[in-house]
Amino acid sequence: MKTAFEPFMTGLDEIEAFLAGERKGFKVHVPDEVDVKSIRNKLNMTQSRFSDTFGFSLDAIKHWEGGRRKPEAPARTLLTVIDKNPAAVITALHPEALPEATTKNGARFRTETKKRPFRARKPAAMAAKAGGGNGARSHPKNG
Repeated sequence: MKTAFEPFMTGLDEIEAFLAGERKGFKVHVPDEVDVKSIRNKLNMTQSRFSDTFGFSLDAIKHWEGGRRKPEAPARTLLTVIDKNPAAVITALHPEALPEATTKNGARFRTETKKRPFRARKPAAMAAKAGGGNGARSHPKNG
């Protein structure tokens, strides 16, 4: 029976052999399961926006998140890269969006629009003194 450490050691040996030029290639590990909803929520995207941004069909996103279907290996690979580095995928798929896709630390991709600077509102008492009142129109009494 293998210990938990042995598969890691085997992987490290394979990497070392590849870097030393002893192996020509390597095998990639594609996860068996990917939490699509978690990835999408981490990016603060709707299902529609996620599908448009990354080239998936909206129905596929709905089926994956609903558990009715499982993404195929190529989709799981892309979803894994989106999870780890969404800015790289955005840059590759939408080169015109390069400045928006990258962040200072490269760790988080933000999809929100720029917010306007905060301006404090006048308290109601100050607005009333300035003639603003409570917003109701005052009409002179007829008579």
